[in-house]
Amino acid sequence: MRPHILSTVVLFFSLCGLPLAIAASWGFNDATLSVHGKKAGVGGGEKQKLVENKSLPDPVLLGVSDTLKILLTTTEDKTGSRPHQAFLLLREPKSNLDTSFPLSVKDGGKGKLELSHKDLPVQFASRSQTLSASLVIASFGSSKPYRSHAFDLKIELDPSAPPSSVDKPLRYGKLPEIHHIFKSDPQSPPKIITIIFAGAVVVALPTLLIVWLSLGANINHTSKAFGSSPLSHAAFFLSILAMEGIFFMYYMSWNLFQTLPGAAVVGLISFLSGSRALREVQERRLAGLR
Repeated sequence: MRPHILSTVVLFFSLCGLPLAIAASWGFNDATLSVHGKKAGVGGGEKQKLVENKSLPDPVLLGVSDTLKILLTTTEDKTGSRPHQAFLLLREPKSNLDTSFPLSVKDGGKGKLELSHKDLPVQFASRSQTLSASLVIASFGSSKPYRSHAFDLKIELDPSAPPSSVDKPLRYGKLPEIHHIFKSDPQSPPKIITIIFAGAVVVALPTLLIVWLSLGANINHTSKAFGSSPLSHAAFFLSILAMEGIFFMYYMSWNLFQTLPGAAVVGLISFLSGSRALREVQERRLAGLR
């Protein structure tokens, strides 16, 4: 009985530990690294083999006209598969500044990356230095991601080329105080122009009165008109004067929002009183008094 119980316990713990034993992880195989010069043909360049969790002993030299090429197959649990992300991470050890370059990976896991000087940020391509290069492979799910230092990349510059300048990075912070200068409010025309036009209007009034009398205006009916309809004639005459006063105030100091309400009220009074005043004039005309 005891051997049976012991075997049952061993089987139980073995089953409990089974997920740990078969937990999948990401990695790669069939990986090669090569550096091609500008004049190198197809398949040119010295190739080096990349191995998981092992870095190359010597730094890889990347000249101005060289192209770094990496070929590999990403694997999940030793089977070729396409991860969610796979990239080469370059890091400058002193400043910890880093940048990444994604690999182009197909469904079967075949991945490729080509890197040249023009792809590097100016912070890396502005001076000769050695960068740390790591391969990162990961995806959704429970599989363990892969990240390991693969090689050191030594950047070489053309000694005859002028040094590249690095712009100062933008920093957000307190800025100098800004003093706004707003446009001044519009002013009325000079007084001399106002006086000239006002004088022209005053001089034109006698001429207007003479023309009005020559056309048959009957001033003798003023008392009769105000006697028949005093309120309408008075309101109409005063509304005209009020409208002129509103225009004068708009010319001097009022703005449009002050002028429009007053003009609307006075205009309504002029319309109503003027209609009644004209009706009274029409009655006198029909009676033959005009």
